[in-house]
Amino acid sequence: MIIDFHTHIWPDALAGRAMEKLTNASDACFNPVTDGTLKSLLSRMDEWHIDYSVIQPVVTKNSQIKTVNEFAYSINSDPEISKRFVSFGGLWPLSPDYKSDIDYIVSLGLKGIKLHPEYQLFEVDDPAMLKVYEYALSKNLILLFHAGADPAFSEPFKSSPEKFASVIEKLKGGKIVLAHMGGHLQYEHLEDSLIGKNVFLDTSMGFEYYPKDWFVNIVKNHGSDKILFASDSPWSNAKHEYESINALPLSQEEKDNILYKNACRLLAI
Repeated sequence: MIIDFHTHIWPDALAGRAMEKLTNASDACFNPVTDGTLKSLLSRMDEWHIDYSVIQPVVTKNSQIKTVNEFAYSINSDPEISKRFVSFGGLWPLSPDYKSDIDYIVSLGLKGIKLHPEYQLFEVDDPAMLKVYEYALSKNLILLFHAGADPAFSEPFKSSPEKFASVIEKLKGGKIVLAHMGGHLQYEHLEDSLIGKNVFLDTSMGFEYYPKDWFVNIVKNHGSDKILFASDSPWSNAKHEYESINALPLSQEEKDNILYKNACRLLAI
């Protein structure tokens, strides 16, 4: 079984525009593997033998809260679609009404929230953000953060392994996932900051960027029970990613943990 914990889609009417905008913002440095629609992602999942995908929406302004979460709910509540997909919710974390927005997400039965410090204009370790994280975690939601560099933005970036380590220490618990192995293109800082901490790392945008022996070392030292297979589709090829994991000198138990067991445990499926 394979669960891809980090994918992106948009409603059919918006997907083309969203894909064009995001591709241009990143100077076309990625070769998208889908057209941004659920149908296109499902086709790739079938082709690549991926059983289940977790959709991670990013709210880029407060006015999107209702529409983004209604779309997420429509995915999770459809008996056929939900056999292959689950969608997290989206939050504009700078809103003064963040508690009401989180309560709304909970009322829809969504299991988590995707946060992106660059697109959402917040420093991940800003003390003012801690109350947002704490409230979401108190509702038993999973928080998945974009971590590290993003090609659409310039340094200094609003997150890093060191900043996340500070946040995790202050939160003292909760289900937290850091995308891109804790900090895209910041891998040299990971081992000193996050290894052994109470945090999940997802593998998205992985083996094109970090060495395979480095990843194996992280698995051994952080624990295969805290690493989640993820692609960041449509921006990365999930087939190449899971084939890379399967080829590594890891035990079958370690591979199974990464490819699906940890996701099943987090999502309670």
